[in-house]
Amino acid sequence: MKDVIALTPKMPDSWAVVAGLYAGGPDVEASGVHDGAVVQLRAGDGRPLVSVEAPLLVHVPGEAERLLGDGVGAPAVPYWWTEVRASAALPEAVPLAGSVAGRLTVLLGGAVWPADAASLDVVPVPSASDAGEVTATTAEAGLAVDILTDSTAVVLADRPVVALNAWMSEILRTVAAAGLALQIVTPPHVRLSLPLRTALAGAPNRWVVQDSGNLFHDGLSGAELRWENGTFTPVLTETGEAVVAQPFADAAPSSERQLVVSFRILHEHVTDDLVLGRALETAWTALAGTAPAGWGTAEPINLPWSSQQLTAFARERSPEPTHLLAVGRPDRPALATLRVSRTEGGVAEDVTLTLGYGAHEAPPLDAVEALARTLAGERGLTSMLVSLRRARRDLTVPPRFAAPPIPVSFTLGGADVRRIGLEHTLRPPLGLGPVRLGPAVHYPLGDGTDAQAWTVLQQLSEHLQAVPAG
Repeated sequence: MKDVIALTPKMPDSWAVVAGLYAGGPDVEASGVHDGAVVQLRAGDGRPLVSVEAPLLVHVPGEAERLLGDGVGAPAVPYWWTEVRASAALPEAVPLAGSVAGRLTVLLGGAVWPADAASLDVVPVPSASDAGEVTATTAEAGLAVDILTDSTAVVLADRPVVALNAWMSEILRTVAAAGLALQIVTPPHVRLSLPLRTALAGAPNRWVVQDSGNLFHDGLSGAELRWENGTFTPVLTETGEAVVAQPFADAAPSSERQLVVSFRILHEHVTDDLVLGRALETAWTALAGTAPAGWGTAEPINLPWSSQQLTAFARERSPEPTHLLAVGRPDRPALATLRVSRTEGGVAEDVTLTLGYGAHEAPPLDAVEALARTLAGERGLTSMLVSLRRARRDLTVPPRFAAPPIPVSFTLGGADVRRIGLEHTLRPPLGLGPVRLGPAVHYPLGDGTDAQAWTVLQQLSEHLQAVPAG
């Protein structure tokens, strides 16, 4: 798929969309809602050309720049983000998408990304009589992807950051339900957003990077890949080992860093006045100095931060779990995932907050213990793991080797301290200095520079699991 995005200060109403449809001339047919699109343009033979997605009202500053790059020319917030998605099946699709987006901005103001895609041209497309034999399309098979085989759905993407937008979220859900792998193929300059990297991790899904020599490798592991039996698979040596692609192996480690804070909050006493997201807001304020800027279910993250609205949304979805995203201000890169779920013990909030720091910025490690104390005393903390990794400040994921994060501290919440026994939790057989934080116990593990901290954390975990008899 090739995406063109219209960023407009006014909502694309039905008349504006109709004007965009004329970009395809008389041989293009329009259909209603399909695969999440407001309207889909099809060639005369029925093949999908362009999908105009539902416009999204973005209230959060910096989202266009975070996902599309500086200089994108987005209007002041709030503005409307409308994706026009072109099929890779026909060469006419990309200029048609650019003309649809260009016509929207002529009527409504704003900007088109990429800027050179915008036009007002009428794009001739083949009629049914010119197209020849028509084969089954991926859309007819129920998936709006570029290649579909018995085992794999393949999406071709070329934009600065491939994000977990609403369309990609739906593709992930659909392929998982169908028992398929999702493989996203990009050029080497493309990066993934942190939420998409998290969602894509693990078999059978894969990020496939195509280099200038028409060779392929895995963007996360570096393994050389080849197209075989309808999917990308690793190239193996005679001894069965994967081959690491040279561009991946030659990459220098980042001098920038990310602080990763993962914790669980359990609300044992669920009442009508329960408000979710406050623990995340507490952590964000303690580490970044401000509350989150926005929240949403996909990227771009479009809603201004509101724990009350977040709670109402989760209540509407209950008892199903709710997966949410949060983002910070442009000057302090921060992203979080929040999963709300019902458990036997109450309502759980599972949070991973990641903050980015430049080479000469110091992550606020001295604020971690105080945060643990606050969460343990006021927010029902179950556990918290804080770690540090060498990775990009802007929190995007390039196709380069990334060392795993190194633990900084671990905090055990009061419920588990009571279950295990305070004396046992305060006497690990290690050179640690446990700290009591009200009902919780906090274990400093290092400053995030010594990988030996993983061994210490494993030994601590084994000690805490060995609950003394009686």
